[in-house]
Amino acid sequence: MKKIFLRTDIMLLMLLMAQAAVAQIPDGYYTSLKGKKGAELKTAVHNIIKDATVLDYGSGRGSTWEGFYSTDRTDDNMVIDRYSNDERYFGSKGSSVGGMNIEHSFPKSWWGGSQNQAYKDLYNLMPSEQKINSSKSNYPMGKVTDVRTDNGCTKIGTGINGYQLWEPADKWKGDFARGYMYMATAYQNFTWSGTQALQILQQGDYPTLKPWAYTLYIEWARVDKVDEMEVRRNDAVCKIQGNRNPYVDFPNLMEYVWGDSTDIAFDPDKTEKSSDYVGGGGTYPGDEEDIYKEDFTGNNEGNCTVVNTDVPNSGFIVWQSDPLYGWKGTAFKGGANKADATLYTPEIDLNGYSTAILSFSHAVNFCTTAQPSDVLAVEVVCDDRTTVLQGIKWPKGTSWTFNDSGDIPLDDFVGKKIKIAFHYTSTAAEASTWEIKTMSVRGKKIPTDVALPSVSSPSKPDFTRPYEMYTTAGCRISSITSRGIVIIRQDGKTWKFVVNK
Repeated sequence: MKKIFLRTDIMLLMLLMAQAAVAQIPDGYYTSLKGKKGAELKTAVHNIIKDATVLDYGSGRGSTWEGFYSTDRTDDNMVIDRYSNDERYFGSKGSSVGGMNIEHSFPKSWWGGSQNQAYKDLYNLMPSEQKINSSKSNYPMGKVTDVRTDNGCTKIGTGINGYQLWEPADKWKGDFARGYMYMATAYQNFTWSGTQALQILQQGDYPTLKPWAYTLYIEWARVDKVDEMEVRRNDAVCKIQGNRNPYVDFPNLMEYVWGDSTDIAFDPDKTEKSSDYVGGGGTYPGDEEDIYKEDFTGNNEGNCTVVNTDVPNSGFIVWQSDPLYGWKGTAFKGGANKADATLYTPEIDLNGYSTAILSFSHAVNFCTTAQPSDVLAVEVVCDDRTTVLQGIKWPKGTSWTFNDSGDIPLDDFVGKKIKIAFHYTSTAAEASTWEIKTMSVRGKKIPTDVALPSVSSPSKPDFTRPYEMYTTAGCRISSITSRGIVIIRQDGKTWKFVVNK
């Protein structure tokens, strides 16, 4: 889920555009994980990340607040507070920020209060507004069903089994879930003590997190996926401490440790990643990329074509390329005129993508007696069939102001080739003007570790015999619970199925 600050989306954009280079995972850092599964895998992860060069706790040179200056600061000097929506700003590097505390996600009371490495570990520490920090106390993280305190970002109250819990905002749930997984792995050798600790943790190397906890955290992490902000923090902490959060580096590692793939051997070279991994390769499939992107201004036609079904008179051109406003469709000529004409994009290949999204910028004017959606439509042409897209944000229809269409899912068409069609119609009584300035189709690549056949492959698995199902990330599943792509394996062969229900 995208992280959005209270102030503006621009601030997030500034952070994502920061020029700090993405750190590269050291060659061989995760080699020892290959071939391990479940409890053995968790212990192997523990042995990699258990030792860290931590900063002193507090403020000043070489201390926590100096670390936060690198790990939790936007380009315009604002503190990234994952516990509240308050706005506060850093002063000099290393100085504490007024009204904020250093918050332990895993409280020190859970291991008896010792100010050890875990007490100073930046993966466990975040800057937090003081009041919510105090209210949060040393409660475990979980789903709050009876809310006592809510500052608009963090909820505190009663949850499962009557436990006192705190719950982060949706935009931070995955971040905190992966942080809890790190702590339960890096410090799995600790002896946990106290009522709150033993509500969420159990003694021993595995599973350490109690079933209710890791089940919930996996659910949160699946929804709020790793994003660039989380990757950058992981890299920044690594530069300071020398260790990494592998649940950020490998977003599906949690499935092999606690989730649906505990009986499958993990391979760091052949799984989804959120950063460059020397010795591995590949990128996190949660990152979207542009499949087709055009700015139609400057007489750029974007290789589009026009088909006229009905025009006011012979030789009339409904869709024209305009240097200032992009593609312009109108049938107005000395009065309203009846027309039907469609602007088609070139063929857009969605093979190799697990999801796809269309967005465009458009303006509609002179549409006064009808709604724009009554006479205008955006369609997908695929397999010789035309589908009208829903969920488009339409302008009011009476101005030249350009509006964002919003994100329109194209998941029903992944694995195929399509054209986007802007279908213009007008009546004898009224002819509007429709302008398309920019357009993009972006999508998420299917990870390269899952070998996929051609969509047109005529062979099919025999569902009356044993077979295996996997997500595109390589995680084994027992049932289909949502739309998307499912990988079926049987007798050494692989098929890809697009689930539309």
